Amino acid sequence: MSDKNKKVNKPAPPYFNYKPMKSKNALSPKVTNTPQEPDVILGKATVKVPVVLAETVVQIDLNPTIKFPEPVLEIKDIKKNLKITQCRLLLPTNKLFISGFVRKNIQYATPKYGTKDSVISSIRSLTIDVPFKAVTEVDYIRKPQFAFGPDSKEFTFFTESKLPDGFSSKEKLLAGDLSQFDQFSGEEFNELPYCQLLSSRFIEYDEALDRKMGRVHDEHGKLIDAPFEEGTFKEIEEKMVVEVKLKVLQKQQLNVDSRKKY
Repeated sequence: MSDKNKKVNKPAPPYFNYKPMKSKNALSPKVTNTPQEPDVILGKATVKVPVVLAETVVQIDLNPTIKFPEPVLEIKDIKKNLKITQCRLLLPTNKLFISGFVRKNIQYATPKYGTKDSVISSIRSLTIDVPFKAVTEVDYIRKPQFAFGPDSKEFTFFTESKLPDGFSSKEKLLAGDLSQFDQFSGEEFNELPYCQLLSSRFIEYDEALDRKMGRVHDEHGKLIDAPFEEGTFKEIEEKMVVEVKLKVLQKQQLNVDSRKKY
């Protein structure tokens, strides 16, 4: 077969050569709108709305030890985020149970090569969760609505029945009915208080536990040359104070008076 009759399979054009259509004007046109007056019910009404029971700042003290997977020359940055996994008001007390963790993303430098005058490092990151639990007493702005169920009470009915042989035929057994069980009981269903996280503040102090000046190890743990004041470490002790601002709420029924505003 000659070269002229051979079929040549040309590759498809690469995706990055695609040129999308471009709009001449990417701005949205301005349109008009007509304000409307809300349709409201006038007069007195009973509504069920979230009511603020308490607003407080809780201080939590943490003292974790963090271990790195490789030698660290220095920490470049630490980003922190607070995560609350439980915030529960234990009724009828005023004790608030809080648990969660602080998500920490630590960016650090790990040495790769070094001389007596300089160190070349790679930037790495370590993300860990530091858990915590705490219990605190809150001061109520408005007390929660809470009701106990009624006391369980038992009662019975009077019965009159025949006596067996050995007793006078004129007599009868006068007693409570043992063939049935009678009780008065019930349940009360309360609205469960809940929390909103408003803000968080972090104050921390990190200190290396195993740093020795003049001893620098690379990412494989091998001792390398470095300026005399440098040193690496793999473990730090952290002292951190977390301030958490919380709002505790509960749905309650309130009377309101709606009036038309002119």
